[in-house]
Amino acid sequence: MFEGILGLLHLIVAIWAIIKILGSGASTLSKILWTLFVLVFPIIGLIVWFFAGPK
Repeated sequence: MFEGILGLLHLIVAIWAIIKILGSGASTLSKILWTLFVLVFPIIGLIVWFFAGPK
């Protein structure tokens, strides 16, 4: 049960991050790379994006 809630929470945060990435003023290549980074490395990607991603 707890794993399901964590999985749902991660999905919501990942979707939010991808929406923020795609809506940023960064170049298209940067958007693609950040999106792939968040999808391929779920937890680490979200943490790195939060602190260093396009603003």
